[in-house]
Amino acid sequence: MPVRTASTFEETVERLGSAIRAGLLIPGAKLPPERELARQLRISRSTLRQALTALVQSGHLVSQRGRSGGTFVAEQPPLTEHAGEPLDQGSWAVLDYRVAVESGAVLLAAERGSEAQFDRLEQLVEKMGGELENFGEYRRTDIRFHIGIAEAAHSPRLVSAMTDVQSQMSDLIALIAHPPEVLTRSNEQHGRLIKALRKGDGAKAARLMREHSEGTEHILAGLLPVPLGLDQAPA
Repeated sequence: MPVRTASTFEETVERLGSAIRAGLLIPGAKLPPERELARQLRISRSTLRQALTALVQSGHLVSQRGRSGGTFVAEQPPLTEHAGEPLDQGSWAVLDYRVAVESGAVLLAAERGSEAQFDRLEQLVEKMGGELENFGEYRRTDIRFHIGIAEAAHSPRLVSAMTDVQSQMSDLIALIAHPPEVLTRSNEQHGRLIKALRKGDGAKAARLMREHSEGTEHILAGLLPVPLGLDQAPA
């Protein structure tokens, strides 16, 4: 099926990761050539290439060069069995909690934030740009970034809620690989978000934050096992 959402990179990772987990793409299977697969998914080859790179780096795919080369499903893809912690209803509850807290925070930050606070967020984005190969450092800076948005909203209760939700998100994010391709896309979204905050455009900032959180949801859904009877997010 074609990929249709705005977050084409993240949904492509989810689509291919889910196909591997479900056994539709079996270990050792060779994927169609990039041109053909991009046509089937109705995405650009550059977006497909980014998604394939992320899945190679996460261990789901392997890339081989040469006359008989190509992109193949790994013989033992990670988290395809029940060994991994599943993306269950409790996990989706955390993701919903995140949407509520982060969307409210950016709306208020766009109204109340100062240029000094936005400058600080910009500095954190630049710092994350240099930490793409070190997820531990990247994640610590990422947490400071999101808490910084709540601080720009000038709401102590939101700061507390943001700290709580980021802690719970860390537990989920720790279950999957963090290839630089995924981190790069995420940090690009951080940069666009700051531009909306500087303009005081709360509606756009909230929309960008929702796209940001949806990207995480797609990656988690593609790379984590899903319990029987729960093959999608709750409505």
